This record gives sequence, structure tokens and C-alpha cells, in this order.
Amino acid sequence: MADLHAVLDAGFICHLGLVVDGGPMVVPTTYARDDDHLLVHGSAASQSLRAAKAGTPVCVTVTLVDGLVLARSIFNHSVNYRCAMVYGIPEVLVDPETKLAALRAISDHVAPGQWEYARPPSTKELAATMVLRLALDEASVKISEGPPDDDDADLTLAVWAGEVPLRTVRLDPVAAPGLPEGMAVPVHLATGLLAPGSEAARDLI
Repeated sequence: MADLHAVLDAGFICHLGLVVDGGPMVVPTTYARDDDHLLVHGSAASQSLRAAKAGTPVCVTVTLVDGLVLARSIFNHSVNYRCAMVYGIPEVLVDPETKLAALRAISDHVAPGQWEYARPPSTKELAATMVLRLALDEASVKISEGPPDDDDADLTLAVWAGEVPLRTVRLDPVAAPGLPEGMAVPVHLATGLLAPGSEAARDLI
């Protein structure tokens, strides 16, 4: 369970997979972990969430890519990654306060401090949003790490082999059109993960 929590806490984009009208559908969205549950949200009008509301089993996948593994042979090339898959029939959150708490958890996971800063959802907006809660009871974690695993016969080839590490980072904020000239970036976005020149702090995944 610790590995599962670690992968879910490190990411912020998931893919919600389910069968809709007899065919597969996979939808990307943001999420958050609330103890032993996963919270996923989207438009109440979307096909995928309406199907989930009807009790359709889902698979929610979170994948973090850590590096390209380049071997001496093309056959042994691979990717280092961390992946979590959560299965089950989600619960639809109906109570407005529970929905608000779940949406706040998602907002805080993606952009800490933004919920306190921006306007909260209106009653109409809350009604147009569906939130699913999925227990982590049935889940799996896959982790691939380390150097390439070349065949013994390829070890003497004059071909470079190794890993090209990859990471996702937050960059400096870009103001939306129409903001008053000179309006300062709020502290929660201008500091911490977004601190200028702090490369370690800017790592997101």
C-alpha cells in the first residue's frame, strides 16, 4: 500500500478507463488521494462519468515516466516508470459539502494554495460537476528502474547504452490576457515549487 500511495501522491494526471455503450473509453483528468480513496472529477454531462455513475466498473491509471532506457540492441530498449492501476465501481459523491471537500482536495493536490485564493465553485457549477470516489482496495503497482538489460552477446558492441532521465517541472507562471498590468503573481505560485532559480524545488514529478 505504501508504494501505491507514493505513486498516486507523486502524480496529478490520471486516465479513467471504462466501457461506454459497448466500447472502451479512456479519459484524462486530475485527481487526488484521500487516505485510502481516489477522487476523480469531471463534467456531469460527460459520457464517461455518466457511465461510471450507472455502476460501470472502471480502471484508473496513473503513470510517471522516469527515464528512457537505451540498450545496445533496439529489442532491449525500455522505459523506467512508476505506474498505479486502481480498479472498482466508484461511488458518486452527492452531498454538496462532501463534493466541495473532494474538489478542494484535488485543487490542493494540483496547485496548493489555489483553493484559498480563487473564487470557490458556485451552486450551479457544483451541480455541473461530478466527483467519483474509488476505494484503493483493488489496485496494482508496477515499477521499472535501473540500467538496460542487454544480452551477453551484445555487451561487446561499440554502442552507447544507459538511461536518459526524464522529469516534469513547473515553469514560471504566465499571466492570462486581460490582467491589470503589473499584477503580482500570488505568493503560493511565486514561491516554493516556482521559486526562480531553484531547480530542485521546481521538480514536479
